[in-house]
Amino acid sequence: MTLEERIQRSQTSIFKAVFPSTTNHYDTLFGGTAMHMMDEVAFITATRFSRQRMVTVSSDRIDFKQPIPAGTFVELVGKVTHVGNTSLRVGVEIYIEQMYAEGRELAIHGDFTFVALDENKKPTPVIK
Repeated sequence: MTLEERIQRSQTSIFKAVFPSTTNHYDTLFGGTAMHMMDEVAFITATRFSRQRMVTVSSDRIDFKQPIPAGTFVELVGKVTHVGNTSLRVGVEIYIEQMYAEGRELAIHGDFTFVALDENKKPTPVIK
């Protein structure tokens, strides 16, 4: 399997509904909740790519482009954007969809870096 095929196969997409229990006093999604969901999708993407133990080592530049109101759907899309020796980077985007209307808009983008670990919790090559 080529690297590009592996990247395509590991792309991960998850939909969630934004309920009041996940919003702040402005009735929009908590930033920390969004980051939690993004890290989870990034982890799934990284693990699907490598099929090994992966751990988050950094999150870089999370851009909040617009608020995500309660009563909407969000789609989180994770895609491997860079592969190193023992690490890889996953870009995650969150799109907003209205529940009762067509269309979607990009709300948040962020990059997460993961390292592959062996059974002794030491860095190991991402691709074996």
